[in-house]
Amino acid sequence: MWLSRIPENSLHAIITDPPYGVKEYDFDQLEKRSTRVGGIWRIPPSFDGHTRAPLPRFTALNEKERALARRFFVEWAKLAVRALRPGGHVMIAGNAFLSQLVFEALTEGGLEFRGEMIRLVRTLRGGDKPKNAEEAFPDVCSLPRGCYEPWGLLRKPMPPKMKVSDCLREYQTGGLRRRADGKPSAM
Repeated sequence: MWLSRIPENSLHAIITDPPYGVKEYDFDQLEKRSTRVGGIWRIPPSFDGHTRAPLPRFTALNEKERALARRFFVEWAKLAVRALRPGGHVMIAGNAFLSQLVFEALTEGGLEFRGEMIRLVRTLRGGDKPKNAEEAFPDVCSLPRGCYEPWGLLRKPMPPKMKVSDCLREYQTGGLRRRADGKPSAM
């Protein structure tokens, strides 16, 4: 992984929208996606006359697959901590279904949870009908359509007893820049 090869304490920040590929990229699931028969992949939505690619159903993850995702993000956080300067931030896109698992795993990997920013959206996701029973239950969904994305804000710990001002001076990290009008960014 690239993060393991770069020099320690070299990044000021990481902003990422990670793949949550735990199950959907297994060979058997890719085969099911290509044939559009079964598997974790749901029927792709159409929008403005364009049919999108099939999307995975994260609600289909079992305990083993959730544990794999958790382990991946714990290990990823350890690599991020190594690569970030003290006080460096991670901003990571999430989804309402997996964010609690991901943010907890990142803190277990050594990052400090600093909060969430909520991005208001109107997703094409959600509203999934019961798989293989869509016609039997046309007025039922298993998950509501999303209206927001939780973006986690985490930070590599600063050295003990170091203030943010000291961290800014030494590492150019630790705080978040204010908006052009002088107000803090909203979370």
